[in-house]
Amino acid sequence: MQVLVRDNNIDQALRVLKKKMQREGVFREMKQRQSYEKPSERKNREKSEAIRRGRKLARKKAIREGLIADPKKKLMDDKKKALGRPGAGGPGAGAGDRGAPRSPRF
Repeated sequence: MQVLVRDNNIDQALRVLKKKMQREGVFREMKQRQSYEKPSERKNREKSEAIRRGRKLARKKAIREGLIADPKKKLMDDKKKALGRPGAGGPGAGAGDRGAPRSPRF
């Protein structure tokens, strides 16, 4: 794994490295290897991971085919509607939309 450091910006390079390691599953594997895992536990974990992957693929396929609604798309539409309406609580909303002030606890 290789990360380029540009303009001596180590913070950005570390962020990129962490993101790559996360994507590759390095952190998950390190956490698993911290302690011994019995073969039966390993088999059960791998089986449940396979089931989870299958469900995820089936859900994505159903979304692609239009059998179920895409939850991400719905969230984006709601955000656009909220930003378009005046007083909807978008960026720059007034202080009056924060709710009632909390009463002091005794």
